[in-house]
Amino acid sequence: MMSAVDDEADMCCAACGIKELDDIKLKYCTACHLVKYCSVACQKNHRKQHKKECKKRMAELRDELLFKQPESSHFGDCPICFVPLSIDINKSALSSCCGVFICDGCSYANQMKDARSERDPVCPFCRQPYASSNAEAERNAMKLFKAGNLTAIRQKGCEAKMVHNYGRAMELLTKAAKMGDAVAHFELANMYCVGGGVEKDTKKAVYHWEEAAIRGNPEARFNLGCNDAQNCKFDRAVKHWIIAASLGYDPALEKLKEWYHMGTVRKGDLTSALRAYQAAIDSTKSPQREEAATATRCC
Repeated sequence: MMSAVDDEADMCCAACGIKELDDIKLKYCTACHLVKYCSVACQKNHRKQHKKECKKRMAELRDELLFKQPESSHFGDCPICFVPLSIDINKSALSSCCGVFICDGCSYANQMKDARSERDPVCPFCRQPYASSNAEAERNAMKLFKAGNLTAIRQKGCEAKMVHNYGRAMELLTKAAKMGDAVAHFELANMYCVGGGVEKDTKKAVYHWEEAAIRGNPEARFNLGCNDAQNCKFDRAVKHWIIAASLGYDPALEKLKEWYHMGTVRKGDLTSALRAYQAAIDSTKSPQREEAATATRCC
């Protein structure tokens, strides 16, 4: 609970001490939200005294955001059945017509429905006919790209990266990252980590991994843990791996098991991670998806 002195200080400019009145409005430091100022001039004048405290609080706020457990992975839910998509990319497919990922269960159920009705196959989400050729699929993707579709922009960036067109890849992935795409952040992080088409920059790699992890990318989260482990920040590494395992990411769970046998991870933490991991896996299951998996195995 704040004291009367704290309340009084909160109502005064941290630089000049003027109180907040009807005609004087104070604004918080936008970085740390710890102190208030009556003007930009006062904020600049107080910067030297406030800098250390501000940086410390900024780091605390960043960690609060970074280590918050995401509600789901960056893939989100299937837009048809609303069951969380698996982080296994082989269990969902991207529709070129509408630019959304659809789970195998819904895709298979739609195929069976189309087969029974003897009609031409249509997308289960937008109900448009499937592309009949790679050229048509590319035209569909280009339409989405020109319309500013986030997934299409990211996909074009990833394609440019695969053919080593790094300038174009950087342009498109940066655009997608600014739009909040976790995969784009992850790809940018990997480019900066190894120096793929850009100057190697570990700080930028970590920043983009963090942005991807905050948005639910478990692989980026795992990489952050590995980076912290290399820098002897073992507690942070374990936290990252626990969160990644809680999203169903196998390598993170294996790391926790390995470090448990080394005595670095507590039994309670490993047990909690195992339960959260299994809950994440179970949350992506459905009768339709099981049926699709069975049909795939039979084929």
